[in-house]
Formats: sequence, C-alpha cells, structure tokens
Amino acid sequence: MYPTTVTVNITAVLETLNQILTAGVTITTVALFMYALGFNWRDRIAQTFGLILLSVALIYSSETIAAISEQDHIIQFWLRIKWTGLVMLPAVYLHFSDVVLTLTGRPSRGRRRKVVYAVYIISIIMTILVWFSITVGGLATKKAPMFYLERNQVTYWFGWFYLLVMFLASTNLIRATRRSITSTSRRRLIYLLTGAAIPVLTSILFLFHGNTFLAAHPNLFWMMSIFFAALTIPTLVMMAYVVSFFGLTWTDRAIKSRLLRWLLRGPFVVALVLGLTTLVRRYGLSQGDPYNQYIPVVMVSSTLVLQYLITVLSPKLEQKLFWGDEKGDFEIIQGLQDRMLTKKDLNQFLETIVASICDRVQSPGCFVVAYDAGEVELIVSAGNKRVLSHVPMEASKLEEIKQAITPERAFLEWGDIYLVPLLDDVDNDDQQILGLCGFMRPKGTMDEEAEYDVRLMTERANLALHDRHLQKHVIDSIATLQSEVDYIQNLRASTSYDRRGLLESGVREVNPEIFAWVRDAMTHYWGGPKLTNNPLLQFKFVDANLDEFEGNRNNALRAALKTAIERLRPEGERKYTSDWILYNILDLKFIQGEKVREVARRLSISEADLYRKQRVALENVAQIIIEMETEHAALS
Repeated sequence: MYPTTVTVNITAVLETLNQILTAGVTITTVALFMYALGFNWRDRIAQTFGLILLSVALIYSSETIAAISEQDHIIQFWLRIKWTGLVMLPAVYLHFSDVVLTLTGRPSRGRRRKVVYAVYIISIIMTILVWFSITVGGLATKKAPMFYLERNQVTYWFGWFYLLVMFLASTNLIRATRRSITSTSRRRLIYLLTGAAIPVLTSILFLFHGNTFLAAHPNLFWMMSIFFAALTIPTLVMMAYVVSFFGLTWTDRAIKSRLLRWLLRGPFVVALVLGLTTLVRRYGLSQGDPYNQYIPVVMVSSTLVLQYLITVLSPKLEQKLFWGDEKGDFEIIQGLQDRMLTKKDLNQFLETIVASICDRVQSPGCFVVAYDAGEVELIVSAGNKRVLSHVPMEASKLEEIKQAITPERAFLEWGDIYLVPLLDDVDNDDQQILGLCGFMRPKGTMDEEAEYDVRLMTERANLALHDRHLQKHVIDSIATLQSEVDYIQNLRASTSYDRRGLLESGVREVNPEIFAWVRDAMTHYWGGPKLTNNPLLQFKFVDANLDEFEGNRNNALRAALKTAIERLRPEGERKYTSDWILYNILDLKFIQGEKVREVARRLSISEADLYRKQRVALENVAQIIIEMETEHAALS
C-alpha cells in the first residue's frame, strides 16, 4: 500500500479565501449601512457616509457574484454594476469630505459646493457610459486571473479623474482634522481620515484588473486582493464608529456599545457562517462529494453556537472595554432597570396577597388599595366584590384612620371589615399612609396564628408599596435631571468639532408642551390651523393685548411671538455672524417665509445644522413666552 498524497492548489485556495473575504466586505458594508440608517440617518454626514457604503457594497457584492457566475452575459452585467459603484465613489467621497469640513466650522462659500456638483455630474455621465461600453469596454475573453471588462482610453482618463478627486477629498479631511479643537475630536478625525483612505486605495486595484503582470502572477494578484479586502473591513468599521458621533447626543459608551452589539450579531455571525459553509462545500467538491447533507447542519449549528456565545460573553466584553472605573455606577443603573417594580408587577404581587389572606382567614372578600399623595392609585381585590364598597376614597377618611392607629391594635375595626394600614415613616414623629389592606370579617374567630400570618402578608404588601414609592421618587428625579442632561449632551456634541457652538445662545429644554405649541404657532405664523387652534391663544399675555388688536386673538398671539423674537435680537446693526444666528433663522424662515435651502445658504451653514440651531432658537422663544406669561399672571 502506497500512502495517498494530497496535492493542494495554492491558487484555488487563495481564490476561495478571496471570495470569502469579498463577501465579508459586502456583508459588513450592508450591515453598517443598516446601522447608519437606523440610528442617525437624518444627519448629513451619516447620509453621505451611507452613499460611500452603498458604492463599496456595489463594488464588492458585484465582484462576489461575478466570480461564481458561469454565463458571460451575467458576468458582464455584474461587472458593469461593479464599475457603477467604482465610478460614483470619487463623487460621494468628495461630498462626504465637504460635509465633514463644514461641520468643523468651514462651510462652503460656493466654490466647494460647485466642485462637488461638477464631480457628481461627471460621475453620473461616466456611469451611464459604462452601460454603453464607453467608460470601460466589454467582457474580456480570458480570465486574468479573473474576469474583467476591457480597458480603453476613457478608462485611462477616469483613473486620473479618480486620483484627482480623491486628492481633493483627502485635502478636505486633512483640513477638518487640523481644525479640530479637542484631543478627542482630533483623534476621531484622524481615525476617519485613516479609515477613509483605505477603501480609496484598495479600490484602485479594481482599475488594474486585466493587467498583464498580475495576469502572469495570479498568486500575487489573489494575495493583494485578500490583503486589501481584509484591510477594508476594519477601516469601514472605523469610519462607522467615528460617523456615529456626528448628529447624536449619546455618550461615547452608548455609541460604542450599540455598534459592538450590532457588529457581533450582524456581520460577524453572517460572515463566519458563510465562510464555514463555503469551506465545507469547496472541500466536498475537491473530494468528489459535494457534502450537501452537511451544509445545513453547519449553517444551523454555527449560527446557534455563535448567538449563544455572544449572549453570554458580550455583556462581559462591554464591561471590560467600555465601563472602566465607573463599573459600580453602571451596574447599579442596569440593575435598576432589571429590578424595577412596575405598576403591573405590583398589581400581580398584591393579587397574590389578597387571595392568600382570603384563604387563610376564610374571609368572603379582601382588598388592598394604594395611595399616591392621598389619591387612590391602585385597587386590588379578591372574593366578594362587595368588599370594594368599603374602600376609603376621601382624604378625610385617611386622616381619620391615621388618628385611630395605635401600636397595640393589629387590626382596625372599620364597619363590617378589618383594616390594616400600610405605612411609611416620613420622619421620627410622623407617618404617611401608603395603602390599606381590608378584609371582611370571617365567620369564625381568628386565632393568634392566623393573625400572625395576616400581619406577615400585610408587612410584605407594605414593603412592596414602600419600594414602589421609593422607585417613583427615583424616576421623578431622573425625569427632572433629563432636560439638564440632554442640554449638556447637546452642548458636548455640538462643540466637539466647532467651538462656536459653545458661544451660541441656548436654554435648557423647556416644557415639551409649551415648546410644541410655540413651534406650531411659528410654523403657521401667517395663518393656518396650527395658529388659529393653538392653546397659546388662551394665555394671559394674549388677553393683555386684545384691546390693541380689536379682540383678534390671532393677531395678538402673532404680535407676542414677534416680541419674543425681537428679545433675541442682538444690539446694533443686523449682521450674518454667529451671534445673530438664532435671530436670523427665526426672522428669515418664519417671519419672511424663506425656504430652508435659501436660509442655509444665506447663513453659510448646512441644512442639518440649520435644523439643530432652529430647535435651539424655538426653545429660546418658548422660554421667553413662559416668562411673558409669568409676568402677566403676576399682574392679574
């Protein structure tokens, strides 16, 4: 017997590995596109980054499908889609760099925007010409070492166009990096610059498909493709990580945590399962057996195992990577969410208590009522519904019950029922009634053991109400802090890349209802249902101006809004500088009725930035409206 020798085709192995990594780039790109779409798609940077991801997805997905296709017309179709993404890539990169530079406080004065438009027009024309075999030729007759479209003179000029536009985009990103004002923002922009450079460089390889030198050295070609694909995946993730900070007011920890969770459960699992399936199929084919029966087993088992490992290990990984020295605080906050006693949880627990009391003392009916500031919040009953007629509803009855409480009496006799007060110590000398447990008199007499059991169960009900009461205080405190935290987070986000944001006017978030009414009134400033049906019409500052406007409430409200806007006007002659930005937005957009695009152009800011500053301006107006109402209420 001679030993069996196994020959390994290095080229075939490299080609298979390249296909797996190319598919991995596609999966990662689509996953990051979905991530951007779901979290901060309204931000212009996220939108332009999405265009980059779309172009990269077209390039790599088409490359993957073309590599496994066998019919020439299908291969040519997918290669043209690949060139569509490749031709549009310079334009979207330049657009992306322009938006980043604008965010750092260098809006376009017209020249950069015109260049972006011109590059888009050229790219769109060249994309159309791809499908007429002008930008690039038809399908080559031979693989070298893979199928490609023939290059021509227009392809050569496109190569120079590609390099020129990418140079302009890199220049914009370098300028943006130099303008960053903090070490954190500078570090992130360096990440962005590095991450943006890699897909640009790796995409250049696609321009050299069909090169005679690479055709003569296929192993070198496949190794370069593998290296570039492997490098593209982490750099796209790096770009997504930086872009996540734009347009969002989340903390760094929250952004990193969300991105990590999505990457693990999305592209990581899909890419690994796809890679394992491909290896099983290719190995079976090499041995003359397609191994079809093992493919679904590998897919299902690997998916389940990976999801299980992520579920078990990802919380610990997040703690290790993102929590740092604040681990104790985060554990308390997370534990609060998991252990919060909701109203439904309290209701279920009290149902068990009242049913147990009925069974233990053989009472026809039992109830537990919870109070909040003397008002009935919750009633739970069991047994005969007539017991509910004995529930004390009035505050005077609660005071009477409170006066009747003595340490010696376990139960209060209240008509036909026994009452057990559920108390909370306010201080050393006073108590407040959190609730009452009442049950109808049993037919027989209660022995000491039964009384002890009832007392034990009511103590547990008392503990549940006490915990619920404390948790409501915690929730109220968090709600009170929320507007101030949001304000600080907004300032942190808006000033990370442009120091002017710190100097602009701003107020803490006002009452959301007042803000909504002011926003609606300003939207229909010159007439419309949002003005004529606005609750602000019933405010006292409107009543004070009715005589001046002959009883017309709409005109009185419009004048009050104008007065509030004028209070935001800086002193001196009108200018279009940063200290006038809020007043100019309100005047141009709402009073003069100009379109958003025109207002943004006149103020030299992006539309996304305009919307952010518009909200700050309306919050200022709402705050002034509240002050005006307070002043008139004090006079009346």
